[in-house]
Amino acid sequence: MVGAALPETMKTSVLVEPGVVRLEDRAVPTPGAGEVLVRVGAVGVCGSDVHYFEHGRIGDFVVRAPLVLGHEVSGRIAAVGAGVDAGRVGERVAVEPGFPCRHCVHCKRGAYNLCQDIRFFGTPPIDGALSEYVLAPADFAYPVPDSVSDEAAALIEPLSVGIWANQKAGLGAGGSLLIAGAGPIGLVTLQVARALGVTTVVVSDVNADRLAVAADLGATGTHQVGGGDPGSDFDAFIDCSGAASAIVAGIRVVRPGGRVVLVGMGADELTIPVALLQTRELVLTGTFRYANTWPAAIALVESGAVDMDKLVTSHHALADVPAALRAGSTPGHVKAVITPWGGGADSAAR
Repeated sequence: MVGAALPETMKTSVLVEPGVVRLEDRAVPTPGAGEVLVRVGAVGVCGSDVHYFEHGRIGDFVVRAPLVLGHEVSGRIAAVGAGVDAGRVGERVAVEPGFPCRHCVHCKRGAYNLCQDIRFFGTPPIDGALSEYVLAPADFAYPVPDSVSDEAAALIEPLSVGIWANQKAGLGAGGSLLIAGAGPIGLVTLQVARALGVTTVVVSDVNADRLAVAADLGATGTHQVGGGDPGSDFDAFIDCSGAASAIVAGIRVVRPGGRVVLVGMGADELTIPVALLQTRELVLTGTFRYANTWPAAIALVESGAVDMDKLVTSHHALADVPAALRAGSTPGHVKAVITPWGGGADSAAR
């Protein structure tokens, strides 16, 4: 291992059971061959973290033992293992949190997000990043420029979801898009679409406060559910809500030959208008995370084409994780970020 002198122990936030998070002292891990040790700078709170905290499971993923949450992570390389350039020590990085096997048929064809043996931060039984230090494969720790904040670097992960959704929608310059859901994923999907030159991007949600954020981030139109018509003949529809009613409504306003992309999770089963899919020859697809998106995401943030810092509405210390996980119930809240080495809730206005 190459790196500066490190402490023997570190603080780690651990979900011990639904609704109960405990701060523990754990040993600082040592990077193995091909790995880097990252001193964590920021961790974004995702809806999946909240779901594990509140319910202890998401579908077939069940928390059966103490689990470290957090998969939206940035930091600085503190040490490197064998085979990793020692010059990377001190480098600021955004960590892609899903580590595939690299050998299966999906990995070999580049669709490593579909690897059945992927190890994904904060997904049972794999510990995540709510800690002072975390290990990652060196090639999944991407350099970020100093112009990108720790918070924005951590949010490269949800931004990648938005990039992947837009790739599935197949839109470029021109065209029109309807997005259901103005939460963090809907808002990054909006920003990516606008950066790609999509001319018309309408965002639909039940929450007027979040629709105001969408308008500020470049939506050409907003639609509050229950209040009129969002429009019709969209080239594509991306659902970021997971709500069955939103999915069905979105399918109905896509033009013939258009695309429907399902990103939000929540509706495990639903009744869809199959006849409409057939007569309009719509393409319906799901998404699962992303693959090979990190360089593009970093470039979008560095260029200013997307603004991830605007999504951050609260900062929390590592000892304040329960409050961060509950912050979503606060009016006007979009994204909580945890900073393990300081900068808690009182720094939100910095």
